[in-house]
Amino acid sequence: MLLLGAASVVLLVCVACLLSIVQWRKRTGKGKMPEGPTPLPIVGNILEVKPKNLAKTLEKLAEKYGPVFSVQLGSTPVVVLSGYEAVKEALIDRADEFAARGHMPIGDRTNKGLGIIFSNNEGWLHVRRFALSTLRNFGMGKRSIEERIQEEAEHLLEEITKTKRLPFDPTFKLSCAVSNVICSIVFGKRYDYKDKKFLSLMNNMNNMFEMMNSRWGQLYQMFSYVLDYLPGPHNNIFKEMDAVKAFVAEEVKLHQASLDPSAPQDFIDCFLSKMQEEKDNPKSHFHMTNLITSTFDLFIAGTETTSTTTRYGLLLLLKYPKIQEKVQEEIDRVVGRSRRPCVADRTQMPYTDAVVHEIQRFITLIPTSLPHAVTKDIHFRDYIIPKGTTVMPLLSTALYDSKEFPNPTEFNPGHFLNQNGTFRKSDFFIPFSAGKRICPGEGLARMEIFLLLTAILQNFTLKPVISPEELSITPTLSGTGNVPPYYQLCAIPR
Repeated sequence: MLLLGAASVVLLVCVACLLSIVQWRKRTGKGKMPEGPTPLPIVGNILEVKPKNLAKTLEKLAEKYGPVFSVQLGSTPVVVLSGYEAVKEALIDRADEFAARGHMPIGDRTNKGLGIIFSNNEGWLHVRRFALSTLRNFGMGKRSIEERIQEEAEHLLEEITKTKRLPFDPTFKLSCAVSNVICSIVFGKRYDYKDKKFLSLMNNMNNMFEMMNSRWGQLYQMFSYVLDYLPGPHNNIFKEMDAVKAFVAEEVKLHQASLDPSAPQDFIDCFLSKMQEEKDNPKSHFHMTNLITSTFDLFIAGTETTSTTTRYGLLLLLKYPKIQEKVQEEIDRVVGRSRRPCVADRTQMPYTDAVVHEIQRFITLIPTSLPHAVTKDIHFRDYIIPKGTTVMPLLSTALYDSKEFPNPTEFNPGHFLNQNGTFRKSDFFIPFSAGKRICPGEGLARMEIFLLLTAILQNFTLKPVISPEELSITPTLSGTGNVPPYYQLCAIPR
């Protein structure tokens, strides 16, 4: 009887698999959804798509199925775009049709359709436009963003000086510096690098980025419909996010008590003023929950990605000391030692600008981009993509295009230099994504990376604690984002 029961289960599984294969083949092909590997029931393409190295496995599948193909992540069908031409056609040439945010369970569970990053439709348009306008006003016109970054760079240099040439991990110093810039915009103040609450917050955000890109984080993205009901490490992501949101909510209360609508000091004040303006509108998108969620989005996006890029950049400069030397030579020639580097210097510093671009290209911080979705049924090349289908543009395939960037796996600032040494722009440089969903803080991030790196190298020579040859520059985690390996460095005053 036991054998008979086991045989029945095996037979049912086989029948289910066959039905799944038949259904998949009916849905894919020319004039239908793009082709791709046949999924298994429930688990989808988990055998082909490895959560621990998502982008690399998708790039491998693109070699077999072409620049537009389908995979099933758990129960979610996803169309993958590989190569600059396919990504550009979707995100730039047909930006409106690909403007929706795709299925991303971590963001959906955290923000519940509100905020800037994971929201859709009319609410997203209103709040994003408002946020961009506020960012453009540089903290409501009190001081320029550049001045804020330069001032924060001074605080960072003081902290580095305190290390007295001894080895240190730059993670939290960089996180504090970058976060203080966005804090000045959204909260109207900066925090001391020794502030325990602030350091705890930096730890929350660092943990979030690592957890989201861990195997458990990626498995949650694929199987949230099951993991939502189970205990496990994936739930720790949301504890970290809740801690950051609680911090934001506390700041909002303080702002409510001191608000002067005629003289808003920061993003929260502006949002509170907008809430008062629209208090009689029952359909307003400006309400307390959206304020906390939008501030959380700006705070996270304005801290983690830029600080991680800068940290990865320092690691690459440790690995390649000759490149570090050439940047310092250019800084000495153009800026000197007596004044702070400024954004205007960038046009006179093509090599440094090329290094900053090459850092972003090489690390490909968000290789798969955040998922998009199509806003209606569309014909795309030979296929039909149904409304609401999640679309994953592989930014890594543009940033590592071998025709645009010869030997793309090598860290080489020459990728962004003309033969005469001038800076070379490239349309393939899309680390912030492209189109309607391009990162709203792109300009701020680019400015911060340039100013912080040049300020550090103007004042210090960076030395690894092991030989450069032994330094690993391979990400320790690679999911939606690439997490750099842990390292220490010594900062030698110049």
